[in-house]
Amino acid sequence: MRWLRLNLILPLLFLLGVATHLQADSNTNAESGRILKVLPFLVDTNGTIAQSPSLFDRDAYQYYLLEHTNDVSGMRIDVQWKAKHCSGLPLKLRLELRGVTIGGLPTEKVLEQPVESRIFHHWTTLTLSGADYKSFGVLSAWRATLWNGNQLIGEQKSFLWSPP
Repeated sequence: MRWLRLNLILPLLFLLGVATHLQADSNTNAESGRILKVLPFLVDTNGTIAQSPSLFDRDAYQYYLLEHTNDVSGMRIDVQWKAKHCSGLPLKLRLELRGVTIGGLPTEKVLEQPVESRIFHHWTTLTLSGADYKSFGVLSAWRATLWNGNQLIGEQKSFLWSPP
């Protein structure tokens, strides 16, 4: 008798939860977005971040580049993001970077790129190289934001990021 009650109650609770989720999702058609990951990498003089496709080798090569700064020509930041109800809207990915020069002076740089929303998540690559990278210094904090026009729809920041 007890198993009969459980067999009747559990499917009803499941259906109630699904119906509530679908109703809440249909009521909110506003644009929303999320920044899922931000991965900063040093780039060598050949324009690569690793010597092989292995994640272990990538991390080892990034450590090598940290120690051998003469081999570094820039920085590449890969951002994984997703947006809901934004197809056809003018989206923009903005990356604010804060660094420290060799003399200990703080620096700031803003990188922006227009992006298009599709189904699922996306990866966007932003680069800082050449004279901009040399004058920027060492990365200390970052903030990645996703914008629909002037409306902020997604944000992620490093733990060292603080308001100006």
